[in-house]
Amino acid sequence: MEQKEEKGLTWDEFMKVEMRVGTIISAEEFKEVRNPAYKMIIDFGKLGTKKTSAQITKLYDPEKLIGKQVIVVVNFPPKQIANFMSECLVLGGVGENKEVTLIEPERKVENGTRIG
Repeated sequence: MEQKEEKGLTWDEFMKVEMRVGTIISAEEFKEVRNPAYKMIIDFGKLGTKKTSAQITKLYDPEKLIGKQVIVVVNFPPKQIANFMSECLVLGGVGENKEVTLIEPERKVENGTRIG
């Protein structure tokens, strides 16, 4: 039986994914979507701010997200979600019941810090 060679991700491909640390400065319920989510604005320091939507309502309250640093992919093209344009993707681990645990830096770092 012939084994199929699996092609993994190359280092160059991985480095194209621009992950940065940002601080959530605004979070509110996203009422216009089918699946519960929040609309957020994230501060990336010298890189400015970006808007996003995240289905993180099972484990987080919007008011407790303010000031939290998160890891975010910032170089995806903008995506229309209902009446909102999402400009980045907040990263998290997805549990068995689809609850998302946000990925955060162990300690506070400068907004905009590159992950890699």
